Amino acid sequence: MANNAKQVMDIRVSKGITVAQSNEHLRNWTENGWNHATQTGNYDPTREHLNFEIVKGGLVAPINKAKSIPERMAENLRERGIKDPNDGLLEPKYRTVVNCIFGGSRERMHELAYGTQKVNFEHGADNSHIQRCEDIEKWAKDVYSFVCEKYGEENIAAFIVHCDELNPHIHCTLLPIKDGRFAFKKLFAGNDKYEYSAKMKQLHSDFAEVNAKWGMSRGTSVAETGARHRSTEEYRRHLSEQCTTIEQQIVQHKKALSDLNKEIDIARRRVKGLSSMVENLLREKAEKEAQLANLQQQILEGKANPEALKEAVAKLEDELTIVQNKLADKQEKLLMAHQQLEELKSNMTDIQQRTDDLKSEAQEYARDVHSKVDSLLKDALLENLVNEQQHRLAMLNEVDLKMFDGSLLQDLAERGTEIMHCATLLFLGMVDNATTFAEGNGGGGSCNDMKWGRDDDEDNGAWARRCMMMACKMMRPSIGKKPKR
Repeated sequence: MANNAKQVMDIRVSKGITVAQSNEHLRNWTENGWNHATQTGNYDPTREHLNFEIVKGGLVAPINKAKSIPERMAENLRERGIKDPNDGLLEPKYRTVVNCIFGGSRERMHELAYGTQKVNFEHGADNSHIQRCEDIEKWAKDVYSFVCEKYGEENIAAFIVHCDELNPHIHCTLLPIKDGRFAFKKLFAGNDKYEYSAKMKQLHSDFAEVNAKWGMSRGTSVAETGARHRSTEEYRRHLSEQCTTIEQQIVQHKKALSDLNKEIDIARRRVKGLSSMVENLLREKAEKEAQLANLQQQILEGKANPEALKEAVAKLEDELTIVQNKLADKQEKLLMAHQQLEELKSNMTDIQQRTDDLKSEAQEYARDVHSKVDSLLKDALLENLVNEQQHRLAMLNEVDLKMFDGSLLQDLAERGTEIMHCATLLFLGMVDNATTFAEGNGGGGSCNDMKWGRDDDEDNGAWARRCMMMACKMMRPSIGKKPKR
């Protein structure tokens, strides 16, 4: 078994799922689609037969490509009488889908999926002989039960296990529904980013209990996993995973921000390019529609050579259909590109905010440490001063001793421990206890020649000094004589 194996869990919210995303999850691609996927990603078509899904009841089944995930979701909502709040909107507005990815360190996931079989991960390799191991199915069932217990089996729209990529993993499409209503904020986000962070940390800890059985512990860094499904998934992990130190988190977030800037630049260029394509296609569509209208008008007017006109109309209609298909494709891709850009910008804002929060936490921690060290040093200094003064007082004659009569230094040297205890009681507002303590240890108790009680605008330092002075007076013998040395 792989040593120090870590779990991976990524939670991403969206306002729906596209057909393109569904096809990727289900591997519902044409030959051209597969060619494109293998050229741009870590997909191995010769291992596609290893993929499977977990269906209702926790049963292992081949991936059902007959229904897309959007169709499965629509059917799920229809059977439960729940309306998709994004239906009828020009732009989806509500968070209706939570995409979950579950996995682990690469070596451990390879053990679960392939056992001791040697898989060739080189591009273009033939792995059609590889058989799926039972452990990956058992692990997937455990994860399925975990999700069911947390969010309800009825809310799982798809639970797909991929063994044909570089790192085996699960794609779970979850509907954030509670009590018959979409409730992403209640289930995942919480009331603010701090509650969201706490929920995510707890979710990682709960998931670790499931994975302990499979030799995987709670993850601390995405660098340990090797899984790269989409860039933004890593950025979400930066927010939700708990790192060992604040400094590590800040370093991670800075790296994520740098990567995000690059991703945003690429996304902007893609939006710009697709926008230009859509504009050109719209212009071409309008031109062909105008030409078609002109030809049809000529036919209606009985212009010469009607057969040639009809042939031209048929050709133009075919060309118009091709343009319309291209336009629909580019418009869908443009919509996806806009959504991706908005997600990246949202991730940027989230990580920047969390980075700023972490810096504030680090500064607060530094101040706290400094304050504690400062207090320790002051305690040590006071103890050394008292000890030194005790030693020097013992060497002075009666005449010299009178120079220190009534001084704070003399009081601390003679009754330092008692004065400190009395001052602490006064600082805490326990005046009666301080009086009783002083009287029980040879002091005069209360003192009437000094204003007492903390002022409204008095800070801790000034209040502490007054408590110390009062404690010195209270600890002096009531008969007005110094105790024997």
